[in-house]
Amino acid sequence: MLGATWSWTCLISHLLLSSVTLYIARQQLPHPKRPLLTFTGDQGEGPFNHLVVDERTGQIYLGAVNRIYKLASDMKVLVTHQTGPDEDNPKCYPPRIVQTCNEPLTPTNNINKMLLIDYKENRLIACGSLYQGICKLLRLDDLFKLGEPFHKKEHYLSGVNESSSVFGVIVSYHNMDDKLFIATAVDGKPEYFPTISSRKLTKNSEADGMFAYVFHDEFVASMIKIPSDTFTIIPDFDIYYIYGFSSGNFVYFLTLQPEMISPPGSTTKEQVYTSKLVRLCKEDTAFNSYVEVPIGCEKNGVEYRLLQAAYLSKAGSILARSLGISPEDDILFTVFSKGQKRKMKSLDESALCIFVLKRINDRIKERLQSCYRGEGTLDLAWLKVKDIPCSSALLTIDDNFCGLDMNAPLGVSVMVRGFPIFTEDRDRMTSVIAYVYKNHSLAFVGTKSGKLKKVGPAFPNLMWFSLLWRLGVLHAWGQFYGTFLQHWSGGEGCL
Repeated sequence: MLGATWSWTCLISHLLLSSVTLYIARQQLPHPKRPLLTFTGDQGEGPFNHLVVDERTGQIYLGAVNRIYKLASDMKVLVTHQTGPDEDNPKCYPPRIVQTCNEPLTPTNNINKMLLIDYKENRLIACGSLYQGICKLLRLDDLFKLGEPFHKKEHYLSGVNESSSVFGVIVSYHNMDDKLFIATAVDGKPEYFPTISSRKLTKNSEADGMFAYVFHDEFVASMIKIPSDTFTIIPDFDIYYIYGFSSGNFVYFLTLQPEMISPPGSTTKEQVYTSKLVRLCKEDTAFNSYVEVPIGCEKNGVEYRLLQAAYLSKAGSILARSLGISPEDDILFTVFSKGQKRKMKSLDESALCIFVLKRINDRIKERLQSCYRGEGTLDLAWLKVKDIPCSSALLTIDDNFCGLDMNAPLGVSVMVRGFPIFTEDRDRMTSVIAYVYKNHSLAFVGTKSGKLKKVGPAFPNLMWFSLLWRLGVLHAWGQFYGTFLQHWSGGEGCL
């Protein structure tokens, strides 16, 4: 197992060491010892959608259209699991496998929308677009199907067909079942799908309670639903989830969502997009802790507000000194494109920015304390139709406050600005990953044209260079690189 991991690590290190050589040799092209290994699916299968790497073995799991692949360190296929196509119609809800559907059924592709490794139970969670978002639980070793819950409406996680429409975060426990926080665009179906919810990950993959809400009674559940009257103001309203992670006592999602604003000097409103960070307590079964805060970046008077990608890392001692924080503090590396108006066709001008997570949490803490003093309204864009005032309560908000059955969900009105560390005007940055190597924070960004740029090692005096990168799933290589850069940073050599 170690040998297989190291073999693949060597491949990545050759790629990275080639970059280092490129910089040191003053742009002279290196001659790597080994060619870059690649994998190509069968012709006509459609694009790859998601990629995860088992951090224990180095084996690769690839989510595609109608397929899940397990690859070895040399990119050879070990196992393939077929997920589609099948007879379906996106207007069938609940799907035909639960009740008869009067819509015409046609052969429909299954687009992989989420791929997560459940390390505790040694299984892969693979969610697709068929049947309103059914998930399979596959054994990691051979992709044998352990379970496929579909008997309850809670088993249908998302009706959106886009591959980037769902994001999941697993919260693990030693002595109880884990939780799965699911965030999804709802595609105009808020009555069917919560935009965020926490689900049970039972030990038994075939248990009836798999993916059930952590808590659900007649009035309260572990979910957030977008009010239907929000769509009367913004008919195409949705919350698009770009990234998710857990840190400390909280789960976070980075989002992009539309808002209606009145430009200065104008009497009419126009639709723009705002990037926001959403925070929830891990143990909050009623979701009273929901808070969202706008985030963005600015450099030389240019606003970068459309979030493209993000990655959580540590500061490292050198960056930490310049920011006045601890080396172990969490840092968010983010990519924004210019402006606020073009979600689907973002401008090529983009910026790589960093946020100190603790400072975002401090801003949330200030906002919570203000609201619990009865100041202002809940100030949440998708609750504007109600404009609910904050209620006063005599309590002091600490760093781990998880809300009460009042003043929730809550929005922060003042944007938290990140630190811009690198901008690109012609080749929009679309992906990012970062890690700490010998006390330096290093960031790698992928671009629209398929280039990989390394930014670092010192801030703000940046050095950067790029090399061509031609993997089919640019947005998925973050987890891929995160695993192997950690191996590479150990300093061992390749034969």
